[in-house]
Amino acid sequence: MNTASTEANIANHPIVSPDRWIAERKKLLAREKELTHLHDRIAAERRALPWERIDKNYVFDTPEGRRTLADLFEGRSQLLVQHFMFGPDWEQGCPSCSFMADHTDGMKIHLEHRDITLVAVSRAPLDKIEGMRKRMDWKFKWVSSNRNEFNQDFHVSFTPEERAKGEVYYNYGMTDFPAEEAPGISLFYKNDAGEIFHTYSSYGRGGEEVLGIYGILDAMPKGRNEMGPNHSLTDWARPRTMYGRGGTVEANGRYRASS
Repeated sequence: MNTASTEANIANHPIVSPDRWIAERKKLLAREKELTHLHDRIAAERRALPWERIDKNYVFDTPEGRRTLADLFEGRSQLLVQHFMFGPDWEQGCPSCSFMADHTDGMKIHLEHRDITLVAVSRAPLDKIEGMRKRMDWKFKWVSSNRNEFNQDFHVSFTPEERAKGEVYYNYGMTDFPAEEAPGISLFYKNDAGEIFHTYSSYGRGGEEVLGIYGILDAMPKGRNEMGPNHSLTDWARPRTMYGRGGTVEANGRYRASS
């Protein structure tokens, strides 16, 4: 559906009596309840997944110095990692990942009071990460995996050799991916003995669980209205400091400002 079709549907939308509106709304409410119950069941299945032990000693560059994966928990037992697309030679991070990051500061304190630490991880060197974090006025923890294999092990960074084969391993299968960096989230648990377990990872559209704005857009008359070439948020989402300034998002996730 293109923009013209969306506008036509808005202009020609059915208008009904209050009684008819209530009847139609109740029909939809029944379907919404089905979806809510299905979501609850899938969430339970997600938590019931078996875990895998993390034995590799990942060490990250952070503003406080070199820190291990265990250190990133900051005394809590659960860790949520945003795999933030920001390659070593990029000038700034991916707009879609920035869009997700804009959701996180507000929920940071609430997560921490539910025994969850949130951290973003990118392969960019720490000075580039800190530069962007300060420009965007973000408060969440953001660390560099530039000197370890964390991104490769969680299949969100790909070598030139991997990409040269035409397909890379991403989202649990071989696929054509246009960039050397990819988005996702990974969850971890640390027990009282200090053992760390990988409990869950989600990639691609799985990251929409974190994007609260989509719940709002999905309910609005125009919906997501993503009518650009990619039919995704890359068609419209920009770093919040770049709205109204034009520019494009390339297939590899890099934002190019207007010249």
